[in-house]
Amino acid sequence: MLDQIFSYRQMCDNENMQTLQRGMNFRLNPRYSVILMSRRSNAPYSDAILDDGITIEYEGHDEPKSDLNPDPKIIDQPKSTKYGRPTQNGLFIESIEKYKKGLAPPERIKVYEKIMSGIWSFKGFFNLRDYEVRSDGIRNVFKFILELSTASDEMTDYEVDLKHTRLIPSEIKKEVWKRDKGKCVICGSSKNLHFDHDLPFSKGGTSLTAANIKLLCAKHNLQKSNKIE
Repeated sequence: MLDQIFSYRQMCDNENMQTLQRGMNFRLNPRYSVILMSRRSNAPYSDAILDDGITIEYEGHDEPKSDLNPDPKIIDQPKSTKYGRPTQNGLFIESIEKYKKGLAPPERIKVYEKIMSGIWSFKGFFNLRDYEVRSDGIRNVFKFILELSTASDEMTDYEVDLKHTRLIPSEIKKEVWKRDKGKCVICGSSKNLHFDHDLPFSKGGTSLTAANIKLLCAKHNLQKSNKIE
């Protein structure tokens, strides 16, 4: 389900990894790639959700810090290594170019967003559609465009109606998490939590205020969904 909440350990376990240290993970699973995003004020990259509420603009990643490269933030983000092999940026770009040439479907991307230290939100599966090179005023960076997928297949147990969906801003999630003390507002459970719209987006509810968002466990989230016509 969208906006399910995981601890860092649970997120790693979901992906059968001891740790997830990179933000960009091309084909971490044979069926999809994984990205970790953050829109917090201290985030190392400028990730954003566009105004349509279903499109993510994800910034590519820098050269690794080294003695020869002590400040990656002044160097253009790399498409390939010094040995000519594609970086994670390059692998994502190659998949986009294949998609645009009609040689492959868009890369499926599983997206997790960091809400606060140790707390992550699963945002859903997205299709990697495009990228551009943009100056941040100092150097060139890659901006990858991902659109929320409507597909329901072996990887997902939901279908998404884009007209009725808007991704919840991270600051709103952080506010709701603190207000609801990290527990389901109905039963007090701290397991299998989700961010839930009080008034659904499809019925005019908003994702832009904490007053319309609350924490529910999976059981009560499903019970509520079954009552919505």
